[in-house]
Amino acid sequence: MWTRVRDRLRYWFDGTMDRGTPALIGWLAVASAALVAVVSTLVVALTSSDAEHNGGWPGVAWMSLLRTLDPGTMGGDTGRPVFLALMLTVTIGGIFIVSALIGVLTTGLENRIRALRKGRSRLIERGHTIVLGWSDQVFTVVAELVEANQSERRSCVVVLADRDKVDMEDEIRRRVPDTGSTRVICRSGSPLEQRDLDLVSPDTAKSVMVLPSAGEYGDIDAIKVLLLLNNRVWPGERPTVVAAVQSSDNLPAARLAAGESALVIDADDIAVRLIAQSHRQSGLSSVFNELLSFVGNELYLSEEPALAGTAYGDALLAYDLGIPAGLRRRDGEVLVNPPMDTVVEPGDQMLVLAEDDLLIRRAETRPDVVRAAIATGAGRPPEPDRTLVVGWNSRAAKLITLLDSFVEPGSAVDVAAPRRPSRHELPDGLHNVTVGYRRCEPTNRASLEALEPGGYRHIVVLTEERTEPRRADDRTLVTLLHLRDIETGLGDPYSIVTEMNDDRNREIAQVTKADDFIVSTKVISLLLTQLTENRHLHAVFGDLFDPEGSEIYLKPAANYLVPGARANFATVIEAARHRGETALGYRLARDSDVPPAYGVFLNPAKTAPLVLGEADTVVVLATD
Repeated sequence: MWTRVRDRLRYWFDGTMDRGTPALIGWLAVASAALVAVVSTLVVALTSSDAEHNGGWPGVAWMSLLRTLDPGTMGGDTGRPVFLALMLTVTIGGIFIVSALIGVLTTGLENRIRALRKGRSRLIERGHTIVLGWSDQVFTVVAELVEANQSERRSCVVVLADRDKVDMEDEIRRRVPDTGSTRVICRSGSPLEQRDLDLVSPDTAKSVMVLPSAGEYGDIDAIKVLLLLNNRVWPGERPTVVAAVQSSDNLPAARLAAGESALVIDADDIAVRLIAQSHRQSGLSSVFNELLSFVGNELYLSEEPALAGTAYGDALLAYDLGIPAGLRRRDGEVLVNPPMDTVVEPGDQMLVLAEDDLLIRRAETRPDVVRAAIATGAGRPPEPDRTLVVGWNSRAAKLITLLDSFVEPGSAVDVAAPRRPSRHELPDGLHNVTVGYRRCEPTNRASLEALEPGGYRHIVVLTEERTEPRRADDRTLVTLLHLRDIETGLGDPYSIVTEMNDDRNREIAQVTKADDFIVSTKVISLLLTQLTENRHLHAVFGDLFDPEGSEIYLKPAANYLVPGARANFATVIEAARHRGETALGYRLARDSDVPPAYGVFLNPAKTAPLVLGEADTVVVLATD
């Protein structure tokens, strides 16, 4: 019987100890009270005169408590030996109790600090942007959101990932040292768990971005996160949800999981389309980098009631700061570079290229147009292309299919790779290009020279997928150095478009002076960031990347201005309007190797003097 009671008491005691630091402090308080009570009772019973001298049982209890907390208090005690012995006993007991209390408090404080370092506390914010997942794209996203929020007094970006909170914050602080008025907060947790999602307060967020992670299961994880967000019961207005998948095959499943209100983009498809569009237009990647980035000029939707009833072509010179690029109808339809006679209706929004939405300003008077400088020729007719694709990966077949839709009949695409693509890897139904194969080791100089690259107008270098991304970029860099050196000896006969994995490697590779670098991860990061700030731009960029709609072209300046004639950019806009195109800027050939813009000037001053030469190009929106 006694054994059973003892076991139950021990079980109960163990249960109270499991409650952590508060329970330990409670037991130490009970031990202190018991020690004080026992010693005080013994003093009253054994040394009644000393007890009466010190105020009886209450006074002795107070003395004992002070000696428990401060052993030095005993130095002034006087009385009988029994009284002094009992005071010494309570002092020694107090030393053990206080030492244990300090240890418990220290341990509890360390545990609390460790818990705070884990980032498990619930966020209390409103109007913040949530980034779910962790990859190298986080730094681009955070930097862009910081730039986008510069005009706001207070903004917040929250990152939720299954990593250590302090490590994430240190890494972001190292890669993005200046965050201005934007606070960057990290929380440790899995975006795949609903409980962890609650930590970042998605119900009060402005937007949620699901970053695609590297690896075999990146798309699967993104789809599960989209399912969690779609099935969540939102107490108020649902935030804008944007995401990306790496494989085009996973896009339908991701959009089904995300629901109709979320925006899911195909990272693989956009990267291929950008490569295909850039292969004939040197400098196009610089144009897209500026349009997608919040540094420089980007696209905004601006309401302008005064333009209602005006034709779109007449509105092109209606702004002192900013250039119209299209319309957004009241019903949500987006028209990029519509026909020039399209009428702006009440309630429509103008799609404007500007440095900031606060810098969009109507012109009081229309700028002067130098009509004598406008070129009257039809321009050079397109000719068949010869394109060399160096390397092969899963995107190559889609790239060739897109090239077929861009080039003239009779064009050729030769694939130079160590292994001949199998029949099922090559695209079917090509109309304008013929595909050939030439064996090549891309990092071998002699092998590249044997291809006779001088006979091609365009060269596309694809990154390897079977190699670790950093090593793949290293091999691409070596290939670029060989091709650029060969080109220098031949007199610059071809352009080079290069696919890379890491934007930091792109900065290193710029010494090769390749015409365009396509870093798909950065492009997707920039695009996702734009959509978190304005979901209506999804249709705009969809049109820009779609061969069926209006796209961005860099066309010869001689098609618009007489080479060497003094004019201004308003004249370029007017010349493009006559061709059914919208001029956005120009590129100077002499600055094509000068970073960071590489000669590209978007939204220039309309009245500043401008002289364009034969080698310069004009950036326009056009259907072909």
